[in-house]
Amino acid sequence: MEVKSKIGQTVLEYLMLTLATLVLVVGVYVFKFPNNFSFGGVTGISVILGAVLPYSPAWFTFVINMVLLVIGFIFLGKSFGIKTVYVSVLTSVGLSLCEKLFPMDGPLTNQPVLELIFAIVLPAVSAAIMFNMNASGGGTDIIAMILKKYTSFNIGMALFIVDLAITIAACMVFDIETGLFSFVGLMAKTLVIDGTIENVNLCKYFTIITDSPDDIVLFIHNELGKGATTFKAEGSFTHKQKYVILTVLKRGQAVELRNYIKLNHGKDTFIMITNSSEIIGKGFRGLN
Repeated sequence: MEVKSKIGQTVLEYLMLTLATLVLVVGVYVFKFPNNFSFGGVTGISVILGAVLPYSPAWFTFVINMVLLVIGFIFLGKSFGIKTVYVSVLTSVGLSLCEKLFPMDGPLTNQPVLELIFAIVLPAVSAAIMFNMNASGGGTDIIAMILKKYTSFNIGMALFIVDLAITIAACMVFDIETGLFSFVGLMAKTLVIDGTIENVNLCKYFTIITDSPDDIVLFIHNELGKGATTFKAEGSFTHKQKYVILTVLKRGQAVELRNYIKLNHGKDTFIMITNSSEIIGKGFRGLN
C-alpha cells in the first residue's frame, strides 16, 4: 500500500513538473523570444546569441542546456537531481518542437508591455511550482549547484551578476527600449517568483483562546484531519483559567474552522489567525 502511495505521488509530481514546464515553454517561446527580452538565464543568453549568430534562440537553448547537463553529471554525479534533468530536457525539446510546429516571425501582439508581463509571469509561476517541488529548471541553476559544491561563493549574488550581465548585453545587441524592458523583467521576476511561492504554500496559523477546547479539538481532528496543541493559560485581567489551542490549516480548512467556532463558540472564544508560508513538518512540507 505504501509503495503504491509513493508511486502515485511520484506520478503526480511529474505531471505537475510537466505542466509547469509547458507553462515555461509558452512564456519563453511565445512572449520572450519574439520580443528579444533578455533578463537572465539560458533563454536570455540564447536570445542574444540568436540575434548575432545564424541560429534560433530555441536551438541555442537546446545546445546550452545539453552541455550544462553533461557538465552537471561530470561535476555533481549522483547529487544531480533527476527532476532537473527531466525539466531541462523537456524545456529544450518543447522549445524546439514549438519552433517547428508554430513558427513565429514576430511578436504575438503590438503591445510590448503586455507581452513583457506574460514573459515574466508565466516562467516565474513555473519556476515557483518547480521550486515548491524541490526541482530546478536546469540551465544556470546547474552552474549554481556546481559553485555551491566546490566554492564558497555567494550563489545568489553570482547568479544575479550573471543575469545582470546578460541584461546589459541585451542593451548593446538590441535597441535601448528592449534593453530597458529586459531590466524591468530582471527586477520583476524575482518578486513574482517569491510571491507565487508564498501563495502556493500559504497556510493559516490559529491561536484559539477558549473556555471549552474539547469539541474544537475534536472538530480539528475528525472533520479537518489535522492535529492541534493545547495548553492551559490564565487571563491577565480576570485571572480565570483558559485553554489555548494552536493549529495550522490550509486556507479552505481555515474557513471551516473559523465558521465552526463563530457558530458554536462565538461568545467565549478569542481567535488570532496569521498567514504563514513556511510550515515544516508532518502534513505539510518535509524537513529535507
